[in-house]
Amino acid sequence: MTTNEQNPANTTGNTGTTTLVLGGTGKTGRRIAEKLTGLGRAVRLGSRSAPVPFDWADRTTWAPALRGIDSVYVSFQPDIAAPGGADTVGAFADLAVESGVRHLVLLSGRGEPEAQDAEARVRASGAEWTIVRASFFAQNFDEGEFLGPILGGEVALPVGDVGEPFVDVDDIADVAVAALTEDGHFGQVYEVTGPRLLTFADAVAEIARASGRKITFVQVPLEAYSAVLADHGVPAEVIDLLAFLFGEVLDGRNAHVCDGVQRALGRAPRDFSDYARDAAARGVWKV
Repeated sequence: MTTNEQNPANTTGNTGTTTLVLGGTGKTGRRIAEKLTGLGRAVRLGSRSAPVPFDWADRTTWAPALRGIDSVYVSFQPDIAAPGGADTVGAFADLAVESGVRHLVLLSGRGEPEAQDAEARVRASGAEWTIVRASFFAQNFDEGEFLGPILGGEVALPVGDVGEPFVDVDDIADVAVAALTEDGHFGQVYEVTGPRLLTFADAVAEIARASGRKITFVQVPLEAYSAVLADHGVPAEVIDLLAFLFGEVLDGRNAHVCDGVQRALGRAPRDFSDYARDAAARGVWKV
């Protein structure tokens, strides 16, 4: 929890401007809020549990959350590729500009037509904009969907030998913070990836080595994977989204690395092995 989550006004800092961080308790938003607070910037968390609540599904919460805001980090839930995501992001961007927001930083996806539609809506809003197109998060293996299977010793997914340049979420956060606090990032599209391609089997093998545990990867048919999720009570819309991501987006279209981190920050992105080593050192994969 960041300090500003405990502040009744939900802001910290004294710079005269406030940044709304949507998904403020999520993987990227939490880190961005912490980094902005560390720089003395005023932050308002955008989440359903915040003192000024924000809910993508409840548009009546949008205007109060935008009141007095100068810039916004836009992270759409459940995923920018979800049906209706582009229209919702576009409606939010338009309201943000009407509310006086100057700058929007959009977390987007790679190779998804739906994500590109959302980007177009943000560009058309009239705001100064920065777009951060992110590859698959490395932290999904310790903070997200794959932690349980990792702890169980077997990761079964409907994906084969497609290479993915897993990106460290801290790199995403650093790029977003730079865009929110420094000159020179307006109108930029930063496609952020890790420095090399790994298959999901490669990633699991690196986690096994870093943690000193036996963890196997198994490729399963998409239909069987979806059926298992349904048996575990995963909502149908989430299953459909995962089926889209594994069945279409992970088809090789994103099997290349990009220079977004280097262009935005002047440094190389973190390697997956560094992520795995640090996560293992924290004991997150111990059983």
